[in-house]
Amino acid sequence: MRRYAPWLLVALCAAGALVASSAVSGWWWCAAGPLLALTALGGWDVVQRRRAPLRIHPLVGRLRYRVREPAEPIGGGRDADEFLVPSMCPLPPPEEEPRVRVGGPECRLPYDMALMNVSAMSFGALSAQAVLALGRGAALGRFAQDTGEGGLSDHHLRGGGDLIWEIGSGYFGCRTSDGGFEAREFADKAALPEVKCVSLKVSQGAGPGGGVLPGAKVTAEIARARGVAEGETVVSPPRHRVFSTPRELVLFLARMRELAGGKPTGLKLCVGSRRQFLAVCKAMLAEGVTPDFVVVDGSEGGTGAGPPGGADRLGMPLTEGLITVHNALVGSGLRDRVRIGASGGIATGSDIVRRLAQGADYTNAARAMMSALGCVRAGRCHTNTCPAGVATQDPWRARALDVGDKARRIHRYQRETVRSAVRIMAAMGVPGPGGLGPGHLLRRTDARTVRSYAELYEWLEPGALTAGPPLSWAADWAAADPDSFG
Repeated sequence: MRRYAPWLLVALCAAGALVASSAVSGWWWCAAGPLLALTALGGWDVVQRRRAPLRIHPLVGRLRYRVREPAEPIGGGRDADEFLVPSMCPLPPPEEEPRVRVGGPECRLPYDMALMNVSAMSFGALSAQAVLALGRGAALGRFAQDTGEGGLSDHHLRGGGDLIWEIGSGYFGCRTSDGGFEAREFADKAALPEVKCVSLKVSQGAGPGGGVLPGAKVTAEIARARGVAEGETVVSPPRHRVFSTPRELVLFLARMRELAGGKPTGLKLCVGSRRQFLAVCKAMLAEGVTPDFVVVDGSEGGTGAGPPGGADRLGMPLTEGLITVHNALVGSGLRDRVRIGASGGIATGSDIVRRLAQGADYTNAARAMMSALGCVRAGRCHTNTCPAGVATQDPWRARALDVGDKARRIHRYQRETVRSAVRIMAAMGVPGPGGLGPGHLLRRTDARTVRSYAELYEWLEPGALTAGPPLSWAADWAAADPDSFG
């Protein structure tokens, strides 16, 4: 009730002024009128559904909307020194949204991925209402929602959208009593029709050392879903139990795919060492096993669970990580078997096109989706006091997020962003994502020089590493060991 205190105080003053206007002097109407109007406005704030902060903090929440913030697209500023190449002979945009078939030779149930999907965000980091709204938005737009490493909750399933079930080092949702991987539970949940893909989180830009969920956000429901103690901070182990070498990682991915009934199976990582990822590629070649997809997370990622810290200084930014993974797979002769997703700061249609030109097949967005949910970037995700009901487990705060309204906003945002990307590709004279390449993206390197990404970075030919690596890759390729991450 403390959140309603200013509004209730205004209402009390309005009542007092109204009584005084009758008992003392008619001049009291000068105060009663404005106070009654403010009382009515506060009542409207409580019942309206579009702005969650006003539902939580009637009247006072309006102060936020009086502060004009700098004009800036969702997800960060745009780089004026980087731009796409338009064509003097543009094409008409296609009528249907392009989709990407995810599923390699070992996959029995391939999935057609949208160009933009909901990136990994767990129930626990986000409220039940936020998770449900994301799922319903995904169902409306036929795109995928990554569950994050916090488990496959009822709220994900109730959303009705396509799900990518992510498994982290805590194995939440398929966890033994001592914190190991429970294969039977994993297989049962992966068989659900809502689950279209399964993903193993190796690392992420937001928390490379393991995810953190503060104890204040660990409710009884979340504790049951994750198999942990209520009210105690949950720290995901820094490394997996199921593998300790690149070869073991690749073989575990094959096991996951088999347990999942042949559904697309992949991994997510924030790239730190080119040599280590090359070791994974060597393990793929040695075992004849490839993941169906690799999601590259940039070090610029954020988190709605743990406190902010130095995570954005650990790992490669998305551009470098994405180009590294693309080149490593191409050079190993594996790129045609593996799709690449890009995650980190994706917010606009041009962001999608840029990442496709750099080597991605599709993109995932988290921060921009949270903004579409109503996130006001208060920086209080880890305190359980989110003023928008997005990143909290406080039922009073979470109830302020109207699921139906936010689901429609998520749907509209994704739809219009993908349409923007399609229109940009058409303006570039490119018929679809497959026609994009590094030559379509330019960057100003100094006051007089503009160079394309085809010139700025080295791009390997298919099989170049196995045939005899170029000098710039030779040392890392030689040192990459499929039986050691060292």
